[in-house]
Amino acid sequence: QVQLIESGGGVVQAGGSLRLSCTLSGRSFSNYAMAWYRQALGQEREFVAGVGFTGRATTLADPVKGRFTISRDNRKNTVYLQMNSLKPEDTAVYYCAAGNSFYTSSTDYPPDYGSWGQGTQVTVSS
Repeated sequence: QVQLIESGGGVVQAGGSLRLSCTLSGRSFSNYAMAWYRQALGQEREFVAGVGFTGRATTLADPVKGRFTISRDNRKNTVYLQMNSLKPEDTAVYYCAAGNSFYTSSTDYPPDYGSWGQGTQVTVSS
């Protein structure tokens, strides 16, 4: 059974940075493509970023392109989301997900991607 534990959320001022981490246990990390989603209060969960099995390929949602970077370290069973130039509209609960597929288009990522972590809150103040 896959278990995902996120960390790194918090409160930051607009323009600041945060790095989220997510560690997978229970299965072989390199067998999964990984992704980050987020859900703002009262809104549906949306795709943010995805990374392929080796880390060479990544996909970003349009609202975060140029500001967010996703990466993974298969030796540490961990995926990261580096968030720079944060905006108040980035405020949400961020979820890590492990899936069987990597997509080159952000619109191909389904809302029920795979196994999910418990989420970590990111709050950006103006």
